[in-house]
Amino acid sequence: MTQAQTQTVTVYILDKEYHIVCPTSERINLERAATYLDGKMREIRRGGKVIGSERIAVLAALNITHELQNKQQQFELLDTVDSQQVRELIAKVSTALEND
Repeated sequence: MTQAQTQTVTVYILDKEYHIVCPTSERINLERAATYLDGKMREIRRGGKVIGSERIAVLAALNITHELQNKQQQFELLDTVDSQQVRELIAKVSTALEND
């Protein structure tokens, strides 16, 4: 088994520089995630009600987690609906085949 190639990627979040080692294949995803996080943190900071980068980071993490949970719930709901529709279609096909 070969070890995945890694590289150090520099990202900026709230004007601070971070050097993160990641697999070369994940560089673009890491950069996108850092950009997204930076945007969320700047949005909170612009709101002016939260002071301190640690508090801003925690609120950003909570907001992103909330978004993720909502997306997961939507996906699960769609999966349930799709499964139900498939069951209904199979039942209709079975009935049609039995009547033939």
